Amino acid sequence: MKIGEKIKRLRVKNSLTQEELADRCELTKGFISQVERDLTSPSIATLVDILEGLGTNLKDFFNETVNEKIVFTKDDAFEMENDELKYTLKWIIPNAQKNIMEPILVELEADGRTKEDSPHEGEEFGYVISGSINLHIGNDQYKVKKGESFYYKANSNHYISNAGKTKAAVIWISTPPSF
Repeated sequence: MKIGEKIKRLRVKNSLTQEELADRCELTKGFISQVERDLTSPSIATLVDILEGLGTNLKDFFNETVNEKIVFTKDDAFEMENDELKYTLKWIIPNAQKNIMEPILVELEADGRTKEDSPHEGEEFGYVISGSINLHIGNDQYKVKKGESFYYKANSNHYISNAGKTKAAVIWISTPPSF
């Protein structure tokens, strides 16, 4: 991290001149200039004074925020196939298990089904992109066709199956992540 560059960005963001910042911190304009150009390093105490003059503190100043990825491509996806049960899971958002919700793409071949999930805290949502599926929740079964969606609390055993003759695809979102 280039401390000087970051101090300058904060100063400009706060619409302060070097002289105004220097006055707030009881420093010289020349010293602020040298710090901003990384020609000198302030002591911790002086850095605290500068940051206070900029309306921030050490913790927030050094807390680097990482730009989170927003758009994901098919190359980002992780895929797992289950030939026995005839389904494919695609984690379309990498590392989503660390998030509040976990979206996946489920593709079911004809007569395919997912593994049965045990009851857990949270909720499940799905949208059928193609084909049709049967949603099994406890002893109940629901037919969900292309363009339809489902939503339920995951407090019973649950899974989906494809009783059709063509492949079915479902966007499935679980919260908290469980896949």
